[in-house]
Amino acid sequence: MVKVVKRDGRVEEFIPEKIVVSVLKAGAPVDVARRVARKVECAVMDSENVTARELTRLILTELKRVNEEWYRNWVVFDLAVKRRRTEEELK
Repeated sequence: MVKVVKRDGRVEEFIPEKIVVSVLKAGAPVDVARRVARKVECAVMDSENVTARELTRLILTELKRVNEEWYRNWVVFDLAVKRRRTEEELK
């Protein structure tokens, strides 16, 4: 079972459905959101722990590859709502 180390240090179970919800919020259709979540899940399934930052990097890499607009939507949402400069964090 993969655990996610959140930015504040908390640890929680990796739940692929959370990725689906986030990608849907970025504007992607359900089938794409599920595909992105599946790809990320496969990338981390052999890990014991993964950081929230690494999950974000994996998700955004895939989103950018699939659709630049959805990628931009995610970044804008993170800045506007979460006050997080996602692109700068991932450099």
